[in-house]
Amino acid sequence: MGGSVARDPAGKPRARRAAKPKADAKVAGSGQLVVKQVRSGIGHAETYRRTLIALGLRHHQAVVTVNDNPSIRGMLHKVHHLVSVKPAGA
Repeated sequence: MGGSVARDPAGKPRARRAAKPKADAKVAGSGQLVVKQVRSGIGHAETYRRTLIALGLRHHQAVVTVNDNPSIRGMLHKVHHLVSVKPAGA
């Protein structure tokens, strides 16, 4: 019969909240980054080596272009001591 309406502790119906605007797909300063592996993953933790592979860096001195987004930024932060990063086109 009656729909499921959210109610406060007194039993009165609660007002609906306004919908939050969805975040843009673009991040400030978005674009692409050029990532170069400048130090070897040998002798470092396995998670660092897996992160390098996930970034597309298979060999020492390899260069890849990746999209600039929060997940990539997190990976770059994790291996910042093994890579150098520049904006694409610079």
